[in-house]
Amino acid sequence: MTTERDPIVLLDGGMGQELQKRSDQPASPLWSAQVMLDEPNLVVDAHRDFINAGARVITLNTYSATPTRLARDGQPDWFEPLHTAALKAARQACKESGRGARIAGCLPPLVASYRPEVAHDEATCLKEYRQMVEAQKAGGVDLFLCETMSIAHEAHAATIAAVESGLPVWTSFTVDDADGTKLRSGESLAESAKAVVDAGANAVLVNCAVPEALTTAMDVLKELGVPFGGYANAFTSVAALEPGGTVDVLEARKDLDPDAYADHVLQWVEKGATIVGGCCEVGPAHIKALAERLAAAGYSLAS
Repeated sequence: MTTERDPIVLLDGGMGQELQKRSDQPASPLWSAQVMLDEPNLVVDAHRDFINAGARVITLNTYSATPTRLARDGQPDWFEPLHTAALKAARQACKESGRGARIAGCLPPLVASYRPEVAHDEATCLKEYRQMVEAQKAGGVDLFLCETMSIAHEAHAATIAAVESGLPVWTSFTVDDADGTKLRSGESLAESAKAVVDAGANAVLVNCAVPEALTTAMDVLKELGVPFGGYANAFTSVAALEPGGTVDVLEARKDLDPDAYADHVLQWVEKGATIVGGCCEVGPAHIKALAERLAAAGYSLAS
């Protein structure tokens, strides 16, 4: 069991899917960013609900606000307004909740989730990530989360850009749903994770794959000698989502209610994970159940 020196850091859940559920607008290629433009109150509400459920780290709602995605699916000049709005929403939610929560800057895949074959080369990745880091650090984030990294060189570029900020950096990979020891690119999780640790990542995670794959991945991450953890999705499959597509083509699993999801996460914590939460289709009810289950099992939770 985790010692008192290593309290469990509880993350939030999947903002994009949560916002789609709360919005009356049709799904958009810009996903969560479009909701922020049209209905910013929903972003504040979702952040606040995750904090009230027990999350002590919330992630900035800029997952789809990369320069590449905005050029393809929106307007390049939306970059600054979207980052400003996301930072404002996160800070407002923290204030309204009355509870302490850190805000993680978000460095996502620049082109598309789950599709390593469309990733930019490392130099282009580094340029765009530096732009995002500059905007988010100026807005006062507490750390950076490089997340849903499906190919090693994009994760490496995101980590380098984030480390340059001087803030803590957590890098998270998305693994093959059928083999948690490999990235979706087919590359070794062990080798890719070691590379980002060598580049300065303070923690390494896995996210946005099925919980069963993350359980396998924990055995890889625990060998790195740094804090580790994960946050799974509850999709049946992500294969149908094309670059520039909309998330309404994906289906949620029926067997991952809050208690069932917590069962998986408790396995990760028993393996030594200290940073856990949820990704797509994991909502505030899941995070609340997870906080309660961790406390009942005797784990100390980071305040």
